[in-house]
Parts: sequence; structure tokens; C-alpha cells
Amino acid sequence: MGAKRESAAAPIPATAEPLVSIYMPTRNRCDLLQRAVTSVLAQDHAALELIVVNDGSTDGTAAFLDDIARTDERVRVIHRPEGKGAPAARNEAIRQSRGHFVTGLDDDDFFAVDRISSFVAAWARLEGQSQRPACLYSQTMEIRDGTQRQSRRPEFVRFENLFVQNTIGNQIFAPRETFLRAGLFDETLPAWQDLDFFIRVLRDGGVAFLLDKATYLYDDYDRGDRISANPKRIRQAWEIVSKKYNSTISQAEFHLFMQMFNGYYDVYPRWPDFRYAMAKGMNFDQFVSLLKMTLKSRWKATARFKAVAA
Repeated sequence: MGAKRESAAAPIPATAEPLVSIYMPTRNRCDLLQRAVTSVLAQDHAALELIVVNDGSTDGTAAFLDDIARTDERVRVIHRPEGKGAPAARNEAIRQSRGHFVTGLDDDDFFAVDRISSFVAAWARLEGQSQRPACLYSQTMEIRDGTQRQSRRPEFVRFENLFVQNTIGNQIFAPRETFLRAGLFDETLPAWQDLDFFIRVLRDGGVAFLLDKATYLYDDYDRGDRISANPKRIRQAWEIVSKKYNSTISQAEFHLFMQMFNGYYDVYPRWPDFRYAMAKGMNFDQFVSLLKMTLKSRWKATARFKAVAA
């Protein structure tokens, strides 16, 4: 096993702007990674550092990152000889970050040019209004089959809201100390690492505020490695996360159970799920929601069968 390699950490140029650290785990997506890295380095906020964790890639990722790090002192690279997963990669980058603020980017997504500056300005504006946000999040522009669709996230999110739906998304912007105080991402979870982390960030009564513009571009191309498309891992995560917080909020287990079937995940109800939901006091609207998801799963299964038969 080779030793972990990290590029030399050159000092960030001193500016009047707060330093923002962006973490990015990556594994075997060199083509997409180049777009993501370029979007960070093109930000109109000058004081930033990009920490990329190469999580055991076997393609051209290492060479690309080393070349970028040699030419741009804002880029720091951590090479891992073996992959340990995105949560562990995120945590390592956050621990090594030097910024006052921290946020993240997935290697298959990218930033609008004003994402970081908009977050910094929004944070300053809220503090000027004597408000101390727990974190900030933004609208997302989803790109699918050449079309774009903007998310409709709420103005703010509180702790209890996250049990019904993760309306924050997959990235937050907050002081580095917020990430550390919340305990970073749970590396043992099979899924829902973002949701679990956000719950801990807001658990002590904090409020997440929305930056109401689409500065995060989410590329929803079809790929088989997406955790949201793995029903078994989502169900395992539900069992673990619900046990964590069931004594903290009323019916946390049931609310998280219903969240599995909100349409974002490829998880569809089975008849035992109906029995469980009825035992937990499922109301009529929740029953209709589960029924719709059941019918949708049957329709998708039929469509797949017809496609194979053809």
C-alpha cells in the first residue's frame, strides 16, 4: 500500500475577503472533475482554497490534480491509495482546511461563478441584521437531458423540518467551527450522510437560511453508482438515523420512514411498509402518498419488462 500524498500547501494570498475552503472528494471521474475544479477556480471571490481528496482513483485523476496544484496555489490535493468513501474524504479535507468558512462541491456538479461571493455577502447581511445563521444553503439548478429546472427550497429550515424532508440539499456554507462542532459526516452510514449531518448542525436550535438563487448546478445524468438509487442502503440508513434521534423529536422514526418514499429515492413501498405505517398512525394523505409510490413502482417495473421483451 502506498503512502498518502498531499501537495505542498502554498500560502493563500492575503486579501480583505474571508478565506473560504471548498472540499471536493473524487474517484474515477476525471472528465467531470475538470469541470468542477474549473468552476471553483473561476469564482469571483478571490480568497479561497480548494481541497480535493483523490479517493483511490485509477484513471487520470492524480495526474490532472497534480498538474493543477502546480499551477494554482489555491489548490491542495490529498491522494489516497485506497478509497474510503466520500464522507471520509470530506472529513479529511475539512480537518485540513484553513478557511474561516467551509463549503463543498461534488465532483460531478459545478458552481455558478458568484456562488462563494453570494454566500459571503448573505452571511454578512444576516449578521448586520443581528441574525446568526447556523448555516446557509442555496437553490439548485438541476440539469437533465439538456433542460434546466430550479429547485424551490424554503426560506429557512429548522431542525424538525429535516425529518420530514431534506430541503437543504447536499451542501451548506458555514464557519469551519460549525462543521467541527457538529462532528462532521458519519463515515459509518450507508446513505443519508448529508441529512444526518444537517440534523446535527441544526440540533441546538440553529436555523439554516436560504440564498435564493441557483448557484449550485446539479448534473442529474443517469449513472448507477448514485446512493439515492440504492433502496437497500436507504432503508439501512433509515434504521440507523431514526434510532439516533427517536428520543429527540416526536415520531422521528415515522417521519424519516415517510421521507424514504418522497420520490427522490428509488425506494418504493412494500406491503409490510403499509402495516408499519398504519401501526404508527398513518393519516389519509400519507396513505395516498404511499399508494401513489406503490403504483409508480409497479408502472416502472412493467415499463422495464416491456423494454426487455422488445
